[in-house]
Amino acid sequence: MLELGMSLPGLQQRASAIAELPALGVLTLAGMTPEPWTCSYRGTSEVCEQSIERILADKPDLVAISALTASIEEAYRLAARLRAHQIPTIIGGLHASACPEEAETWCDSVIVGRGESVWPQVLQDVLAGTLQRRYVVPLNTMPLWPMPRFDLLSQTPARFTLQTQAGCPLACGFCGASRLLSRFAEKPVERIREELAVIQRLMPRPLIELADDNTFAGSRDVNPLFDALQDARARWFTEADWRIGERPEILQRLASSGCQQVLMGIESLVFRYPGMGEKQAELNRIMNAVDAIQSAGVAVNGCFIIGADGETAQSLESLTEFLLNCSLAEIQVTLQTPFPGTSLYRQLQSEGRLLVERGWSAYTLFDVTYQPDCMTVEDLEAGFRNVLRRVFSASATRRRNQIRRRIRNTARSNSRTN
Repeated sequence: MLELGMSLPGLQQRASAIAELPALGVLTLAGMTPEPWTCSYRGTSEVCEQSIERILADKPDLVAISALTASIEEAYRLAARLRAHQIPTIIGGLHASACPEEAETWCDSVIVGRGESVWPQVLQDVLAGTLQRRYVVPLNTMPLWPMPRFDLLSQTPARFTLQTQAGCPLACGFCGASRLLSRFAEKPVERIREELAVIQRLMPRPLIELADDNTFAGSRDVNPLFDALQDARARWFTEADWRIGERPEILQRLASSGCQQVLMGIESLVFRYPGMGEKQAELNRIMNAVDAIQSAGVAVNGCFIIGADGETAQSLESLTEFLLNCSLAEIQVTLQTPFPGTSLYRQLQSEGRLLVERGWSAYTLFDVTYQPDCMTVEDLEAGFRNVLRRVFSASATRRRNQIRRRIRNTARSNSRTN
């Protein structure tokens, strides 16, 4: 897309923010690792030839790797290089949990599910020389919520990652996160306060991305969580579904507690994915909720999926017109991506529609990895690029910037009033 001159500043800004986030999974395992073990942490941007040579020279007893689907091939290459020098590797995360047999061919060991429950056993097995090929954590296992080792970060990140809950009570057919690692569970607020205190020591007024699949999807009282975030003077971002726009108890506290933006999946406008439950609604109702959230002083980044069954050139034109005229402060437009472990992946695999020759590195949300039902692969690729070119044009971006400025002014006005 860059070769086509599509700089897409809004998408680049979001991508940069995500790339800067610390890997919460491995930092959490480090927080459970007792003396006399010592730990070091390297984020993706730090895994260069020089750092790999340093790892080889240090000869650690174990290297833990976490990777998503689009970067799993890079992770496998790293593991293969370390194993060639007799350095044991263990891998976990969403992709490895969905494809453990594949991961076992590249790494010495695989953790399926949330690794906290088996990490003490892993460490014992390493010392005993009995590292198992696979450790499986049952999905109904309650999370342990250990404290991540934020102190291992080589420098203070632009924003920290904090999880207030695990999983999601919904089971949207395209979602590769909500059901793969654990049951839905909410972290005790006192534990959240402890993590915020640690983060505050590193950044007095922290910028935080909540690593939740769908914040506020549970049934707990939201006020203690808002109190914790507000007391920490946090500025925070999160993902939630549109229904928070119909919950006065959330709207009243969202901006004042420090929320800057909500990433909201509006999904496909041509296909109703299974498993969405009460999140499924007519577009008018969803947009009314969006307007309520933004009127409360919090920007909404509406996320849309292109390429679901039923997508045509006409539906892409309709989506483009909607995005050019809607009230959303920001938008995210991606291609339908059948991540392994999802019901969408199983469906397309059973129908013989996966483009297996494209490999995992194409599972970026911006590449077509399957055969559409109403369009050719080439037509969908071209249609997707055309949508992006138009909805992220300079004029469209300026319009959304103006909406964001109005929302910030609303938040400031509400703050003075309160």
